[in-house]
Amino acid sequence: MRPRRYLQLDVFADRPGAGNPLGVVLDAADLEADAMQAFAAWTRLSETIFFLPPTSAEADYRIRIFTPRRELPFAGHPSIGAAWAALETGLAPDTGALVQECAAGLLPVRVEGRGPDRLLRLRAPDAVPQPVPTPAHDLLSRVLAPWRQGAMPAALWNNGPAWWLVELEDAAAVRALAPDLAAIAALSRATGAVGLAVFGMAGAATDHALAVRAFCPANDVPEDPVTGSANAAIGAALHAAGRFPGQGRYVASQGRELGRDGRVVVERDEAGAIWIGGRVQPVIAGSATW
Repeated sequence: MRPRRYLQLDVFADRPGAGNPLGVVLDAADLEADAMQAFAAWTRLSETIFFLPPTSAEADYRIRIFTPRRELPFAGHPSIGAAWAALETGLAPDTGALVQECAAGLLPVRVEGRGPDRLLRLRAPDAVPQPVPTPAHDLLSRVLAPWRQGAMPAALWNNGPAWWLVELEDAAAVRALAPDLAAIAALSRATGAVGLAVFGMAGAATDHALAVRAFCPANDVPEDPVTGSANAAIGAALHAAGRFPGQGRYVASQGRELGRDGRVVVERDEAGAIWIGGRVQPVIAGSATW
């Protein structure tokens, strides 16, 4: 065993203590997958990433992403945090553009500004709606029965991880929601979903267009503070429905109910691809022996 550089970052955060915490293990080239999974379970964070040498000449860096229970091909706050860590530790040059390699493929990153005002934006994998097996319909009905839903029907979308997306009546309904986590866990397991995300439109007087919450009890994360992949999937679903807020760009608020109110910038480019962006705050820098 040897010490490995370790960081803990708050992602989609304007200050330490906001956004979603992320564990970052540098120098992980010699770690086996089971050791990575064990460390991610030990941190008890919603995700931990591990930096490895790229396998593609086009990539600036490569990461693997683990929840406490499983590896994910893509996740949003780990990807934004990875880009920040690659720049800050010198793994990648700050040229204004990066390419991340992960299990979902090569993902472009745009970098705006420097220091605490640096905004990182990443093109999410394309999200596509998924068929729902008939036995899952009863499980979905159990989850949705007490909720005040919005106009968009509940649907399963996949952009690396699979997410159930449910629009509620408005942001107030999102804020007040007390979900049945056991029912969400059963639905997630039956459909291979990482979790369920709810969203609702906010009023014009706020600094955000949507309020979002994400629940992942099947992955030992009852509620995730701020979730990039879910926000990207929501953006794709709204675009498909012709309801994308703003002029191709909006801000989502997530994490307030956990005391970690974060902000995710969601953009739609000319080709219809969804980009997610945010800021990163360093909290811990040290070493881990594993």
